[in-house]
Amino acid sequence: MSIVCVMTIDDYEKVYALWMSCKNMGFNNLDDSREGIAKYLRRNPTTCFVAEQGEKIVGVILSGHDGRRGLIHHLAVAEDCRRQGIAAELLRHAENSLKAEGINKIALFVFNRNEAGNAFWEKQGYTRREDLAYRNKALVEMVRIDT
Repeated sequence: MSIVCVMTIDDYEKVYALWMSCKNMGFNNLDDSREGIAKYLRRNPTTCFVAEQGEKIVGVILSGHDGRRGLIHHLAVAEDCRRQGIAAELLRHAENSLKAEGINKIALFVFNRNEAGNAFWEKQGYTRREDLAYRNKALVEMVRIDT
């Protein structure tokens, strides 16, 4: 059984190791660095969660908002702990915390190649938008890290 807690920067090393162990996710050396995550947690102190089993972090959800829309950046569960409801429980905590802050809609991005991730999100009621084109622009040089 997992215990879900609000994520703090003290969880970073274990969270980063978990992220790197999960396939089909995307990170970068700036936003996902310890400093980048510390900044994110300061801005979103109640919307990010970890699932713990003993001393081990087996799941994490990074979510926040801009005052208008919620955004889920990363949801990951250790491969040997999947299919136990951990991801759904983390998502429930994130959704409830965002709703409590007045957020009415949540968005997220999933790589097309992440079949398991896309199936999970579909099952959770997150619909795929075919009418949008995702675009981004890096304002500084960064290194992309795909798992």
